[in-house]
Amino acid sequence: MSRPIGTPVELERRRQQAVQAVAGGPARQTVATVLGVHVKTVSRWVRAARTPGGVAAKVHPGPTPGLTDDDLKRLAELLLQGAKAHGWHNQLWTVARVARLIEHEFHIRYHPEHVREILKRRLGWTSQKPRRKARERNDKEVARWVGDEFPRIVRDAFRRTAHLVFLDESGFFLTPTVRRTLAPRGKTPVLTGWDRRDRLSAIRAITVSPVVARPNLFFEVFDHTVHAEQVVAFLADLHRRLGPLTVVWDRGAIHDKSGCVRAWLAGHPGVVTEKFPGYAPDLNPDEGVWGWTKYGRLSNLAANDTDELWDHVIDELGTAKSSPNLLKAFIREARLPSLSMAAK
Repeated sequence: MSRPIGTPVELERRRQQAVQAVAGGPARQTVATVLGVHVKTVSRWVRAARTPGGVAAKVHPGPTPGLTDDDLKRLAELLLQGAKAHGWHNQLWTVARVARLIEHEFHIRYHPEHVREILKRRLGWTSQKPRRKARERNDKEVARWVGDEFPRIVRDAFRRTAHLVFLDESGFFLTPTVRRTLAPRGKTPVLTGWDRRDRLSAIRAITVSPVVARPNLFFEVFDHTVHAEQVVAFLADLHRRLGPLTVVWDRGAIHDKSGCVRAWLAGHPGVVTEKFPGYAPDLNPDEGVWGWTKYGRLSNLAANDTDELWDHVIDELGTAKSSPNLLKAFIREARLPSLSMAAK
């Protein structure tokens, strides 16, 4: 029996060509030789042509999927329950675990790589890194702060014609922050870096100007941990440059809790401070600056010493400062009402 060649339309045309050729007089063997098929195949086509639609090519439906659409809907529901709900000790879905779940629930055994295709093609799942959320976080309090407190903060800053200031501190270590990179299969790259905790510290603030809501970035880098004295000096410089400020920051010990900071604020009524809700760093647009710098631009950087690291940190923070659209993206990512609209 001949093998189908090409599309069903091409196969049907070939069969009709053979039947017409035989009807025209040439021997079936001759027709079979010209078309490259067995003579018995030509005879079968001629017999089939006596029935209406007998030489029509039928589209092969392909293999019947083991998991029906209803099965896939049920599988998605099971997966969304999380891996811990199905006996594993953590919330990690791997293709091997999903394959075991399918075998247990639907009695179908799949190779893990086939499961990967099912997740990607039929469920639209992708490989993702989870966001961490502190158990101590109070989601109701966060929602209340976003819906009530932050609009009040914006209104007050607008009334005072004050810059909104989103301030934070972070560290950059000499040990590389390792991220995935492209490389030939089987040849894992090796980063040769120092395995020690030498570090730089940075204090940064995304500012939003009153009325026009123009963003800017101010920063300072230190070769030691940031203390309250550096916070005061940074605030004093911002106040001198920008005028009235509304500073929104976390509840860290070097902020409102510091006697040094409180004393300075008492003497500068033009600077008002507000606190983010606890355990909600994602609300601070400045968190985007840190993530973009540390986990993006400076990832896999194996600096020779802190001087080289210093140069790179300064360069990347300077790049962010000179990119208003990037700063607006960090603001939008925080999803703060009123402010997100202004950053469009």
